[in-house]
Amino acid sequence: MSDAPQNAERRYDPYDFANRRHIGPTPAEIAEMLETVGARSLDALMDETLPADIRAAAPLDFGKPFSERRVIERMREVANRNRPLASMIGQGYYGTTMPPAIQRNIFENPAWYTAYSPYQPEISQGRLEALLNFQTLVCDLTGLDVANASLLDEATAAAEAMAMAKRIAGGERTAFFVDRDCLPQTIAVLKTRAEPLGWTVVVGDPFADLDPEAVFGALFQYPGVDGAIHDLSGPMAALKAADAIAVVAADPLALTLLTPPGEMGADIAIGSMQRYGVPMGFGGPHAAYMATRDAHKRLLPGRIVGVSVDAKGRPAYRLALQTREQHIRREKATSNICTSQVLLAVIASMYAVFHGPEGLTGIAARVHRDAVRLAEGLEAAGFEVEPKTFFDTITVKVGAFQELILTRAVENGVNLRKVGSDRIGMSVDERTREHVIEAAWRAFGIDRKVDLDSWPESRLPEALLRRSAFLTHPIFHMNRAESEMTRYMRRLADRDLALDRAMIPLGSCTMKLNATAEMLPISWPEFADMHPHAPADQAQGYAELIGDLSRKLCEITGYDAISMQPNSGAQGEYAGLLAIRRYHLSRGDGRRDVCLIPSSAHGTNPASAQMCGMTVIVVGAQANGDIDVEDFRNKAETYADQLAACMITYPSTHGVFEARVREICDIVHRHGGQVYLDGANMNALVGLARPGDVGADVSHLNLHKTFCIPHGGGGPGMGPIGVKAHLIPFLPGRPEAGEEGAVSAAAFGSASILPISWSYCLMMGGRGLTEATRVAILNANYIAARLGGAYPILYSGTGGRVAHECIVDVRPFQKSAGVTVDDVAKRLIDCGFHPPTMSWPVAGTLMIEPTESETKAEIDRFCDAMLGIREEIRAIEDGRSDRANNPLKNAPHTVQDLIGPWERPYGREAACFPAGSRGMDKYWPPVNRVDNAYGDRNLMCSCPPPETYAAAAE
Repeated sequence: MSDAPQNAERRYDPYDFANRRHIGPTPAEIAEMLETVGARSLDALMDETLPADIRAAAPLDFGKPFSERRVIERMREVANRNRPLASMIGQGYYGTTMPPAIQRNIFENPAWYTAYSPYQPEISQGRLEALLNFQTLVCDLTGLDVANASLLDEATAAAEAMAMAKRIAGGERTAFFVDRDCLPQTIAVLKTRAEPLGWTVVVGDPFADLDPEAVFGALFQYPGVDGAIHDLSGPMAALKAADAIAVVAADPLALTLLTPPGEMGADIAIGSMQRYGVPMGFGGPHAAYMATRDAHKRLLPGRIVGVSVDAKGRPAYRLALQTREQHIRREKATSNICTSQVLLAVIASMYAVFHGPEGLTGIAARVHRDAVRLAEGLEAAGFEVEPKTFFDTITVKVGAFQELILTRAVENGVNLRKVGSDRIGMSVDERTREHVIEAAWRAFGIDRKVDLDSWPESRLPEALLRRSAFLTHPIFHMNRAESEMTRYMRRLADRDLALDRAMIPLGSCTMKLNATAEMLPISWPEFADMHPHAPADQAQGYAELIGDLSRKLCEITGYDAISMQPNSGAQGEYAGLLAIRRYHLSRGDGRRDVCLIPSSAHGTNPASAQMCGMTVIVVGAQANGDIDVEDFRNKAETYADQLAACMITYPSTHGVFEARVREICDIVHRHGGQVYLDGANMNALVGLARPGDVGADVSHLNLHKTFCIPHGGGGPGMGPIGVKAHLIPFLPGRPEAGEEGAVSAAAFGSASILPISWSYCLMMGGRGLTEATRVAILNANYIAARLGGAYPILYSGTGGRVAHECIVDVRPFQKSAGVTVDDVAKRLIDCGFHPPTMSWPVAGTLMIEPTESETKAEIDRFCDAMLGIREEIRAIEDGRSDRANNPLKNAPHTVQDLIGPWERPYGREAACFPAGSRGMDKYWPPVNRVDNAYGDRNLMCSCPPPETYAAAAE
C-alpha cells in the first residue's frame, strides 16, 4: 500500500481483501488518524519512529498474496500430501475422538480460542471453572492433593518435575534416576534440562539399578513405553526413606483402571492429557498435567486455579499465587513458569465432563479389551508377546522379519513402532476398531477376524486394579444430553471476555485477529490425525508447510535457519540460550556463563537464563526507560571473560525503538558474547527491520502474537527460534531420536497450529505484512495522541513517537484521588474492555497495544472509555465524588447490582453504563472484584462442593 493520502482514493484488488481482514482502519480512517497524530503520511510516521540505521534494506516480498479462497485451496493441496494412517505407534501419542459438541463449541469457537491468560479473574470465570475441573480431574486420577492448570507437554512436565524434586529434596545430591521404560523423548528433554544445571540423569532398571541414597529423585513410567505395568510402591518407599522424591509419568486413561500413583507413594505425578479428546496433531499442542502432595503445593510450577470470594462474599475463581509469575525477582528466578496449554486443558476437562467417570472407564476398558484381542491373535499364530500384563501396549518379538512386517503394516494402512532390531511395538487406542486389528494381523501374516462376541480375560495385574472412586463431584455427573452439555459450555463462555467480544489492548501480548480462514485447516484430519513419529513419506504436507513457513520467517527476520521445536515463547527463550551455551562449549569457552539482562525484561528472560546455568547480571535503565548503555558497557567489560550473552527486547519493553541497539550488539560481540533478541515485539518490526541485520544472533518468535495463532486463554503458543549460521549446529535435536538439545517432546513442537501462521503469511504477502506493522504503529500513536492530554504517556522515542504500544501512567492519581491502577483496570471491565497490561514494566502503569487489527471505531470506543474514567477521577479530585466509595473503587459492577438495595453515593446507571459501554450489547462480568489475598490465604484448587455455592447465595 502507498501512503495515506493516496490510500484514501485507492481501490483494492481481490487479493487486498484478505489483507483487510487483518488491518482494521480503512484507508480513509488511516488518513484521519495520521492527522490526529500529526504525521503527513505513514512513511513519514515510520521515519519519525524507527532509527534509520535499523531499517530493512529491501522491501519484504513473497510474491502476490493469496485470497481467502485460494489459501484454503492451497491448504487442501498441502493437506492431501499427508497420509494419516491408523496409528499403533503409541509412545505418548494416541488416536482419540473429540466429541463433535466440544469441537464445535470450544475448539472451533472464538469465544474460547481468542481469550487471553486469565490474569483478570472477573472476566475469566468460565475458563477458570473449566480449568478447575481439569485440576480436579487430575487430582482424582492421580490420587494426589493439588494439580496445576497444565504444562506444555509430557517431556517438559517431566523436566519441571525433576527441577521441583530438586527444590524439595535440597541437599548435595545431583543425580536424578530415570526409568528405562520412560518415553525416549522424555529422557532426551530431561538430559537437556539437567546438563546446564550440573545434574546427572541416570537411566536404568528401577528394580535393579536404583540407589535411593545417591539421587535426589527418580522418574518412573506407568505403564512403561513397551507396555509393562509395575508395582512401584517398593522403589518409591525406598526413595522416601532416603529423603528423595518419587515422580511418576502416568497415562491418565490407564489410571481409570489402575492404582493411582498417589496411592503407591508418589510425591509428584505428570503426564499428557492428549488422549482425552485432543488430536495428535503431529506432536501438539497438548496439555500436560502435574500433581503433587499438599505439602509441596507452593513449589508446584505453572498456573494454579483457586477459589476465592468476590467483594460481596460470593465464590469466585482466580489464578492462585499469581504474583510469583508476574513479578519474578530478576536475578533470583529459577523456573520459567509462563507455560500452559489452557485451550487443550479445557478440551480435556470437557471430555471428562462429557463422558463422566463411567464413560472414561468404559473407553479404557474397551481399549484394554482390544489390546488383549490383538495379543491373543498374535499368540495364537505363535508370536511371543510381552509383557504378560499390560493396559494398551504390547511388544512382539519378530527377529529378522521386523522391516518386512513394518512395510506390510503400512501397506495395510497401519503404522507400527520399531523397537530395537528385532521387536515391534503396538498400542491400541480409542479409535482402534476391528478392521485396524485385522490389518495389523495381516502385517504379521495372520488371516483372522475379530470375534466381537468373545470377551477376553483381562491382562491387567490384579494387585494394581483401581479400587478408589474418582470424579465424584456432581459436575462430572451432569445430564449426558448434548443440549445440557452445549448449554454448560455456552454458560462458561458467556462468563469470559475474549476477542470476539471486544478489543484486548494488552501491551506486549499482541492480541490480534485470528482469521477464520487461517483457523479452518487445523481441524482437518490430514493435519489433526498425524502421529509425530509417522514415516516421513506420510508427512510430506507438513514438510512442505514447515519448510516454506521457515523460509518466510528467515526472510522476515534476517536469520539463516529456524527451529520449530519450542512450543511456547518461554521455551523459545530457553532453546535460544541453550544454542548459545552449546556454541561457547564447542569453542572451549565453558567459562562463559554470564547473561546481561535489562531491569525492564520480562520475568521469563532471567528464568530462562537460570535454567541454562547462566548467572544473571541486571543492567540498569535510564530515566526515559532506555537501557543504560554506559552501565551495559561497564558490566560487559567487567565480565568480559565470562560474558555468554545478553537478552534484549526490541522494540523495548517500554514500547520504544531505542536508538542505540546496534551499539549494544557491538559491545556484546566485542567482548565475546552472543545477542539474544526477544521477539515478543516482532509485530512492530515485520517488513521494516530484521533482527538478524541489527546484530542479533538468535531470537524467538511468538507465533501466537505476531503470526496469528490464537492465545487460547493462556495456550497454545509457539516460540520457534531463528539463528545466524554459526548457531545452526546447536539448534534442538530430534527428541524421539535422543539427539542433543531437545527442548520439547515433538520435533516440530505444536505442529498442528502452524497452518495458521503459514496461511497468514500467504494471505498477507510481504506487502500486507509490512502494512500491518505500519498500521500497528499508527494505532498505538493514535491512542497516545488521544489520551496524552488526560494521562501522562510515560515513554517515547527520539522522534517523540511510541512504537507499537504506549505506557499510560496512572500513578499520579494515587495521591490526587486515591485511585490505583487496579481501580482503572477494573473500571475498564465495566466499559466492556479487557484491561491493558498492568504494572509492567513499570508498577502503577497501563501498557496498551492496539495491534493493526482493531478498527478506528473500536479504538475510539476504548479511548472514550479511558477519557471517561479520567473524568471520574477528576470528580474525586474536585470533591464531587467520594474518595472511598465511587465507581472506580467498586468496579466492576455486575447485573445483580441493578437490583436490591442501593446505598452508594452514585447512581446505578453511572455504575453500570460508563462511557464506552455498549448499551444493550454490554458485557456483564459475572462477579464483582475478586479478593486475591483471601484466595492465597485459603488455597482451594479443586472443585468445591455445591453447598459452597448454596451457602454463599443465602
